[in-house]
Amino acid sequence: MPQAPSNLRHIESLVEIVAHLRGPEGCPWDKEQTHETLTQYAIEETHELVEALEDPRPGTDKDHKIKEELGDVLFQVVLHSQLAAERGAFTLEDVIAEISQKLVRRHPHVFSDTKVADTQEVIRNWEEIKKQEKASSAAPAPYSLNVPPLPALQRAYKIGKRTEKLQFDWSSVDEVMTKVDEEYNELHEALDEGSDAEIEHELGDALFSLAQLGRHLEMEPEQVLRKANLRFEERFNKMVELTNLDNKDFGTLALDEKEAYWQKAKALLKKR
Repeated sequence: MPQAPSNLRHIESLVEIVAHLRGPEGCPWDKEQTHETLTQYAIEETHELVEALEDPRPGTDKDHKIKEELGDVLFQVVLHSQLAAERGAFTLEDVIAEISQKLVRRHPHVFSDTKVADTQEVIRNWEEIKKQEKASSAAPAPYSLNVPPLPALQRAYKIGKRTEKLQFDWSSVDEVMTKVDEEYNELHEALDEGSDAEIEHELGDALFSLAQLGRHLEMEPEQVLRKANLRFEERFNKMVELTNLDNKDFGTLALDEKEAYWQKAKALLKKR
């Protein structure tokens, strides 16, 4: 039977634990996993980390949650590295070396004698170095969007950032708002007389245009929506709590009664 490492504070201990999980006497579930089957967990753990980072409540509870979620993300990194090591592709040390080399290479103003005036110059240098790195690999087609796979709202934002660089963009927030209004009107028309496919099409266009509005307002839409989700959840939970305090069953309330509790919850949370 494998023995757990004596010092669990070292990265080598985590690598050893993961190797045991994948070993002959390891966990049946872990031994069955592939890069592909683990994809959903990489996404879930990353989103849970983001949620912990954006928790508006300060203090030790938030710090503990961040620590826990960072550990879960790190486990994914080590597990994928273990899978690669088993087939002789690369190891965790190779992963660490790759990111270390990249960070040194992309920060010449820190690790070399390059001088920069401000953050904007750092970003410009970063982009130029990335461009040089990509030039040494297979180059994408000229003017291709080349947007990485991301959650849909975030990808819409990245698409807009790319077309902005290619000078195919609106020139002001007002122009984007005009486009948003146009898409909303088309969505209304589809709802009135369109098919499900047309409604889906127009709803997608409306969401895409809102993502571009966020970009022009210098607000990352994925983050904006996450905050809105948290607000809704907090208000909903407070609404249910208020009904419980009044000894009422939320599920049996009429819609106008629920709306009254919703407004009360909003007011209380706004005061707080």
